[in-house]
Amino acid sequence: MNKSHVLGPLLVGVTGMSNPLMAQEDAATLDAVQVWGTEVHTSSVDLDDEAIAIRQSDHISDLLRPLPGVDVGGAHSLNQRITIRSMDDKDLNITIDGANQNNYMYHHMGNLQINTNILKSAEIAVGNNSVVNGGLGGAVRFKTKSADELLMPGQQVGAHLKYTFNSNASQSYSATGYGNITDSIDILGYYNLIERDNFEVGGGEIRDFQDNVVPGTDGTVRGLEGELDDALIKLGWDITEGQRLVLGYETYTDEGDYSYRPDMGLSTDLAIAVGLNTPLEFPTEYTRDTLTLNYDVEVGESTFFETTVFQNTSEFWRDESGLSQSTAGFIAASAAITQGEADNTGIKILGKTEIDGTITHGLVYGLDSVKYETNYRSQPLSGGLVESNEEATDSALYIEDKIGFGNGISVTPGVRYSVYDIESTVVTETYDDVTGALALEYEAANGFSARASTTQLFKGPELGEIFVGAGIDDAPNPDIEAETGYNHELFFGFQEAAWSLDQFSMGITFFQTEIDGYIYDYAASQTTGFSGKDNVGDMTNEGYEAYIGFDYRNLSVLWTYARANSELSAFAEYSYLQGARLDLEQGNSRSLSVDYFVASRDLNLHWDMQLVNDLPAGADLDGASFDNAKEGYMVHNISLRWTPAQWEGLDLTLGVDNLFDEYYASQSSRTGLSKHPLFGDLFLLDYEPGRNVKVSVGYRF
Repeated sequence: MNKSHVLGPLLVGVTGMSNPLMAQEDAATLDAVQVWGTEVHTSSVDLDDEAIAIRQSDHISDLLRPLPGVDVGGAHSLNQRITIRSMDDKDLNITIDGANQNNYMYHHMGNLQINTNILKSAEIAVGNNSVVNGGLGGAVRFKTKSADELLMPGQQVGAHLKYTFNSNASQSYSATGYGNITDSIDILGYYNLIERDNFEVGGGEIRDFQDNVVPGTDGTVRGLEGELDDALIKLGWDITEGQRLVLGYETYTDEGDYSYRPDMGLSTDLAIAVGLNTPLEFPTEYTRDTLTLNYDVEVGESTFFETTVFQNTSEFWRDESGLSQSTAGFIAASAAITQGEADNTGIKILGKTEIDGTITHGLVYGLDSVKYETNYRSQPLSGGLVESNEEATDSALYIEDKIGFGNGISVTPGVRYSVYDIESTVVTETYDDVTGALALEYEAANGFSARASTTQLFKGPELGEIFVGAGIDDAPNPDIEAETGYNHELFFGFQEAAWSLDQFSMGITFFQTEIDGYIYDYAASQTTGFSGKDNVGDMTNEGYEAYIGFDYRNLSVLWTYARANSELSAFAEYSYLQGARLDLEQGNSRSLSVDYFVASRDLNLHWDMQLVNDLPAGADLDGASFDNAKEGYMVHNISLRWTPAQWEGLDLTLGVDNLFDEYYASQSSRTGLSKHPLFGDLFLLDYEPGRNVKVSVGYRF
């Protein structure tokens, strides 16, 4: 039976997120054999692979938006911008198979490029609640599929083929082959092609801030058409029963004639293109090459080590020679072929040791070291080559111990030593800090659980934005300080088979995140005249996430609610920013999903709804300059998935996203009205697609 499960929340483990390498390992492997999907684990709510597969995700937003406290801004393939509690991807620790993805490529796009089809799992720490996780706002860990997890018992070779059609407006093809080369060596090869056209917005009309149809538009968002290729090869070797080595290489390419500012929306793109007499679209290519070597080993019966060595290279290239036709001289002079590159190279070692006894210990310890190198190259049509380079190294040692007293109570102290060395235009400095964490948990026999935690935060200044010069025009600021602070959380939950239900779960997490010396890239001092990257004040972000879910026979229901409010207490020289919120802050959001399995027809039925409240205008950091109020929206999606028993390996999925054709943009995207001296009104709205009928056919053999 391929019934979908909305799994209840698990008590936050020693790493601050549910951990499939421990108690859930066997269940996760079994599920992966049955369903070609992705499991999603968070520190509150888990969704199994069937619950995700039925959504037919082709953008990371399809995977993560159902989760409380998590959103993904942007609809363009270049603009997958994960936010956790309104904090953007620059403040998160994001990895794919252990390889760090963090970079600040370009402020008009997201900093993560990933294809969801090959993902085995996504683990999200909503908030930084452990010394294991770096960053200010949490961690996102993606893992890709492997041959040893896909092969069924007794199977030596297998394959999976899939075709997906989206009426609005794309199609994709994927092929995966996997098998055993020998009794101890396995291999997986994967290729996926997505062909994207320009999609139509909800309602079929692109409107301006006054709700009038934008002249020259027909409801279709131009600047989206392109192709995305993703290929992965993984070679695994079971050295012994407790040792496994996996070598993986992924190459990802997204290219097309794309808009200059993928995050701002067609209305703004048109206004600027017309005002400057420049093209609307530019030849663009984004590539990512990720090489990983993962080594897992069990030492005795109670110790386990994971080691990852990786290199991740991201390149963003654009032909901007079309700017030469501009009637504005300074724009015409900037015409060039421009490229930005980010190289992340590093090693991670994570160890876990369980010690039994009257008092138990769950030790987690390890080290991280990542070197970030950025490079900017621009070849103007007239003039010499312009280049700039920056680099930083981020290293840490950590250890924490979950101490259990045998009565449901446990205490988890932890300590982390971080060293951050940066050589950039803004600052050349070495920052270091010792941070700690402390958590108290209680798990009762009746299914009730509670957790209180405090984690100290530390993050050094970032390297400069790559595609605008990798720091070449940044203002030096040798006095800039690292961001520090605290993340406090309080969780109450209940999970049990109760009231004749197969499973019932509910919970709520209250949080308060304090970031001292918050760094703003566009600070303008009122006393010194300095303009650039600086510490502007202390940011407080607080709120809560709640959920209620149950499984009853073939029915699964999950309701979630999230709220986050941020406010800056500005330093005196930046008093004009007093009370400013994070630009990506969202209105209160709630979601409801219902899944039902019709056993007699091998049919899964799904419906989900997301409702986001309006967010009134208010001071913010880097939002729209004239009116930054954000409109709420309600979106419904439906789907059904048929896995006929008589044709084992076949699955057919039919769905409709944005069922009622809502005209909207995610509040984690660019929104609002700005005034510009050259172009007048700029209505920023990174449109989401209108109604989209999706059909997928998959076959596994």
